[in-house]
Amino acid sequence: MTARRDVLKGAAALGLASGLPGHAQPSPPAAPAPRKWQNWSGSAQCQPNRWLLPADEGELARLLPQSPAPLRCVGAGHSFTALVPTAGSLLSLDRVSGLVSVDKARHLVRVRAGTRLGQLARLLDAQDLALHNQPDVDVQSLAGALATGTHGTGAELPALHAHVQGLRLVTPAGEVLEISRDRDPELLAAAQVSLGALGVISEFTLAVRPRFMLRRRLWVAPTDELLQQAPELASKHRHFEMFVLPFTGYAAAVTHDEVAPGAADVSKAPDEDVLADLRKLRDWLGRWPELRRWAAAKLVRRAAPENATDWSWRLLSTVRPTRFNESEYHLPREQGIACLREIVQTLERRNEVFFPIEFRHVKGDTAWLSPFHGRDSCSVACHAAHGEAYDYLVSELGPVFRRHAGRPHWGKLHDLGAAQLQALYPRFADFQALRRRLDPEGKMLNAHLGQLFGGAHG
Repeated sequence: MTARRDVLKGAAALGLASGLPGHAQPSPPAAPAPRKWQNWSGSAQCQPNRWLLPADEGELARLLPQSPAPLRCVGAGHSFTALVPTAGSLLSLDRVSGLVSVDKARHLVRVRAGTRLGQLARLLDAQDLALHNQPDVDVQSLAGALATGTHGTGAELPALHAHVQGLRLVTPAGEVLEISRDRDPELLAAAQVSLGALGVISEFTLAVRPRFMLRRRLWVAPTDELLQQAPELASKHRHFEMFVLPFTGYAAAVTHDEVAPGAADVSKAPDEDVLADLRKLRDWLGRWPELRRWAAAKLVRRAAPENATDWSWRLLSTVRPTRFNESEYHLPREQGIACLREIVQTLERRNEVFFPIEFRHVKGDTAWLSPFHGRDSCSVACHAAHGEAYDYLVSELGPVFRRHAGRPHWGKLHDLGAAQLQALYPRFADFQALRRRLDPEGKMLNAHLGQLFGGAHG
């Protein structure tokens, strides 16, 4: 008897007693609910039924047909719109990352879709290569950045997706399509900016270039002066961008130009310090706009120009620790300055505004859903601090952008629907037809995409 008790004690310690005769079988522990998700700014969140984390394209192709819809992909969560939220399956490509191959002679690389932009820049740099251009934030996944039309700045430089020469698309049915510029130019033009509505892209072939150094110059000048100079500055420099500092009468201009390789000379980026100062002025003097403008002007105009030289990927992208919500529209280039003036006037009716207003140039391209489709553009981006009201970015600024024929950044806040988008995009109906063919059941469409495309079969 004692021996049996000792055996039972030992079995219990190993968790085996429940399997012995005479012992009731306890219920198995409930499976933990899938963790919740929210984006970087907190403007979008969801509780998916299932998280998917495939290790490779083969596993991805097996998972898609059997996973509950809506099926959405997530990268770094830096989109402010509700592209990602789903009650169905949420899929991350974090394990599908890294370089597949490098062709230095043809300046082509094959890269897995889950690779983060910052990681890709470093991998290319180790091969003495570089992206032609980069956005100002590099934490996004390559797939997410391309799917939403993410861009940098430069009057003669297109957005990232324009350098996609080929890709591998896994359809919701699990079919793998190899798409290239040579064989399938129309299909590639549709998939370059797809919002994740055609399936899941597992791999891209990108055109790259030898790595290069840039010299950055930053200076502050009266806003009206820079607005007059903007077209000339954009045509003269490889990169030009402007940051209008609200309630100051001043703006910061930034140019980058290619220089011969040499020693790096990098100064501390002042972005966060300037932002903190603008916020303090808002908090202290927001009730007295004219006093705020006077005090800000006295501080800002004393700022000395800053210069830096380094490899392109180190200068073009910066760290953004301060969280915010954002709306950005892309205007026909000839309307960019007029739109920016009206946006500044509109924002300065609200005393709580303090974030700089970003103004950039982007070269046009041919991707069907590219915000730059068929036209050289200017981009205007407006921000509101995390934890503060941001509805005015859509309700008050949206009508201004639309008066100037603006197309919204797919990952930034807007309220456009299918009818408005149909009028803005010449190939919108063609994309719709392809989407229905590749995803006849609408598995890739969540509520937000349903609004954009008019429903699962809209």
